[in-house]
Order: sequence, then structure tokens, then C-alpha cells
Amino acid sequence: MLRKTSSSPVVSRRRFLGGTAVAAGSLSVLSKQASAQVTVPVQVNFGSPATTPWVWPLAFARHAVPLPAWEALDPPVIPADHQRYDEFAPVKFYDMSVTEILSRPHPELAESRVMAYQGSVPGVTFINHYGEPVLCRIRNDLPLELNGIGSPDIITHVHNGHHASESDGYPGYWFSPGSFRDHHWPMIYAGGDWREAKGTLWYHDHRMDYTAQNTYRGLAGFFLLFDHLDSGNENDPNSEAFRLPSGVPDGPRWRGCYDIPLIFTDRRYDANGVLVMDVMNMDGHLGDKYLVNGRVQPYFEVERRKYRFRLLDGGPSRFYSFWMSNGMTFHHIANDGNMLPHPIETDHVQLGVSERADIVVDFSQVPDGVNELYLVNREMQIEGAKPEGVLLSYADSNQLIKFIISPERNVVDHSRVPANFRPLPEMDTPVVRTRTLAFDRKNGMWTVNGRIFDNDRADITFKQGTAEIWRISTAGGWAHPVHIHMEENRILSLNGKPVDSGILHCRKDVFTLYPGDEMELYIRFRDWTGRYVMHCHNTIHEDHAMMVRIDVVP
Repeated sequence: MLRKTSSSPVVSRRRFLGGTAVAAGSLSVLSKQASAQVTVPVQVNFGSPATTPWVWPLAFARHAVPLPAWEALDPPVIPADHQRYDEFAPVKFYDMSVTEILSRPHPELAESRVMAYQGSVPGVTFINHYGEPVLCRIRNDLPLELNGIGSPDIITHVHNGHHASESDGYPGYWFSPGSFRDHHWPMIYAGGDWREAKGTLWYHDHRMDYTAQNTYRGLAGFFLLFDHLDSGNENDPNSEAFRLPSGVPDGPRWRGCYDIPLIFTDRRYDANGVLVMDVMNMDGHLGDKYLVNGRVQPYFEVERRKYRFRLLDGGPSRFYSFWMSNGMTFHHIANDGNMLPHPIETDHVQLGVSERADIVVDFSQVPDGVNELYLVNREMQIEGAKPEGVLLSYADSNQLIKFIISPERNVVDHSRVPANFRPLPEMDTPVVRTRTLAFDRKNGMWTVNGRIFDNDRADITFKQGTAEIWRISTAGGWAHPVHIHMEENRILSLNGKPVDSGILHCRKDVFTLYPGDEMELYIRFRDWTGRYVMHCHNTIHEDHAMMVRIDVVP
């Protein structure tokens, strides 16, 4: 599981908080010209340099490439380190390195030193299938000490993955440069139920106390799953297949691809165009540059046909309300990691941090003569703790992507949006208890039930194979997108009203509490045991330290 070839100092919460206090006002990521050994002090700038929109095309990460069948990992994997390893023996093996690289998000900004999975920001895109277990070795090849923000110690979490604790990315299982960790991803349906399939997942660093900084610096990527229904083939001869728009771009190869992953992040840059982050703002960090797949306001050339867009709010603190600039409707087909029972025609989707939405946009419906559209964010947010609950006008909205639409009408499109996807699974696991979990603030720290996270304390002991009712709430003027690891769960009520239809009735892994909200959730853990966490996915709140440890026991 974890093999160490060298070590680096442990960074405690006290050292983390003290270090950031000293460094406040000089929190930059080094530029290309900076020495590898000297931190360049640059005052945190709350107004990034101006940049021209629509200069660079939308970029795509390369696909993660499994090792050749004949190539073995060295040193070998130790099956005893992993639950049910022999039962779900891997058929695909990956060997992925985490390094520091130079990256430029716009030609008018500087190169910054960022962290990358397999040399890519965003990280390489994993494409896997149910029934094909995976072993992924992640090597920490970062320098022993980083200049600027972040920690050289890492641990990778596949968000919404159904994985055993030792492969889930538990924040306290971080490892240092010169080490590696093996992750066993069995690729099974939760509870063995095909209705529990997940599709749009993502992976990111989850280092305790440093999740916000390490992901801000680049450690995030897509993790896509397919099966016999959501097969990734719009020409699938299987009569049961959904035949959604297909073909995931692979690096520069994107023409002819119509299944488009999009990670939305916001960042700030100093006067020299170098990436900066104000880590002393514990409410949340908001950027003034909008990035899509790591580039500032890119353009994307599309045909007049259907496209599947996988929208991900990559944080760290911003909420989004996505609209097309002409107000056109589209089909909302997936919520967080899974397909909705039926597509919903709508003109917008709203996402909290780490929530996902798959939508299908049909550009053939755009009138002749209209060759440009924009995907915009109409969510007003002026502080990191929460959005304002106000919808911006189209004129005042933030333009994220420019779609350049081909005038050609004679386009072959075999894709479709079927009337039905997957039915919802029953909530038939016996409920054994009810818990109350209040997300709040105390002494300047973000808390759950009045306590901050302690890696050595189990806050919840959960018996495997049972279910519980959790009442989660937030007080004050704060919003918290609450994420629960390993299992998707269901909302039973919101602010005292039953939830028995619509998107909120469906499976989710992020439950966004807006100021004053209270939700009642149906929770269960079935296939794996060990340590997991629940936390706010405004990663600033998570790191300071709005998280609880869940021990799933036999």
C-alpha cells in the first residue's frame, strides 16, 4: 500500500497555522525565473492583471495510460494491504507520478510552478469500466520542500469513488516525497446494484490541512466510469445502451469527440502574472480569473449537433449558476456522479463546490446566422463563505467559455437523449439510529458539533451493512457543500419539507447547505470498512477544520 524510500518532516496543524501567519502577504507560487531555493515575496494582489478573453482554445488532459500487460510494478503490490484484493484482482495497472511543473493559463500571464499528476494540469483523465478492477501506484516525486503555498506531502482521493478506506484518500494517510502509495479501485457497483452506477467522478489531493492549497496548485483531474448502459459509444448496437454523445478528448485529440469534461476553477495572480492565494482568509478564497480546464476564458469550436458536457465545480470556494448566454434550454442528465432517472429540460444548473452536472446541449437548435454563444456564470458571490443568493443579469454575468459554432448543417449525429436512465435504488437497509451534525463556527475555526477535526479521534462509529438518519444543518450566514466519502446517499427532507421528487430526491455525494438550511439524510455504508470522512468541500473550511472522522466497523 505505502512504501517509503525517503522522508520529509511532518507538518502539524500548529506549524501550518503559524507558518501561514508569518507568510501572510507573501504567498506566491514561484515563477519560472525564480530560484528553486528562494521564495519570491509578492504581496497578495486582489486584482489580477487584465487578460484578453478567447485567446486560447479549450485544453484537454491526456488520458491516463495503463501499463502494458507484460510490465510489472516494482516493487510488487502486496495484496494483503488491500481489502478483497483477490476477489477483485486488478486487470489494469497505472503508475502515476506527482511532480512540480511550469504552467501558464493564459499568454498574458506568467508561468507559475504548479503541482501536476503525470505532468498535466488538470491531471490526466482516467477512463475505466465497471467490472475491470484497477491498481494505481501514485508516486510522490515532489521536492522535499515547496516554495510558496502547499505541502509536499500528498494523498489522492477519488471523489465519489466506492473504494476501501486504504485506497480512498483518507486525509491522514498522506505520504512524503520519495514515497508511493498503491490504490486498489475494484470498480464494483455499491451494494452490487447496477442502479448505483457512477459516471462523472474526479480525483484530487486530500492532504490534511492542505487540500485547498494543493488542489489550487493543480492536483485535480477527471475520473470517468462507464458500463453497459452508459457505454461511451453513441453508436452502441446494444439496444439498452443510452447512446449519449461520445468520444472523450485525449489531449490535443478532440475533433470528433462530443463527451467533454469541464473543470471550472477561479484563481488570482499577482502584478507579475504569477499565481497567488491568500491562505489567511478562512472564509474562503475567491479568484478574479475564471479558468476552464486550466485556461483563462478559452474558446471551443463545436459542430451543430449534440454534446455532453460534464460540468465540475473545482473550487476552492466559488458557487456557480450555469446558463447559455442566449437562454436556450438543454437536458440535465446526471447529478454529481450518476445518471438521473429521467432527463430534465432546463435552462440552468446550480453547483456548489465539488458538485457535478452532466448536460446535453444540442447546437443544431441554434438559429442560422448565430455562430457564437457563451457559457456564463450568473451566481453572484462576493465573499468566500457563501453566494449572495442573487442571480446576475446576462449582461453582468461572468463569461466562462466562448462556443464558436460551425455554420455547417449537414452533420451526422447518431447520439440521443433517452427518456429513461437508471431507476433509483430502494432505501431498504435497516435504520439503526439518528444523528445530528451541526456545521458551524467557533473561535474562528469551522466546526462540526462544536469540534474541529482530530485525526486521532473517531467522531462516528458506523456499523457496516446498516443505515442511519443524519440531520445536518448550518447556522449563521454560511454555505457548506457537505461531502460524504465512499457511498452516495439520499435527502429525505429539506427544512422540514419531504423531498420525494426532483433532483434533490436523487443520489448525491455532496449536500449543499445554504444559510439556515437543515437536511435529513438517509446514510448507509455496505461494502468496505475502515476510516472515512465527512467534510465541507469549500476546501478552505475543510482545512480549518470542518471535518469528521467516520470509522466503518464490521
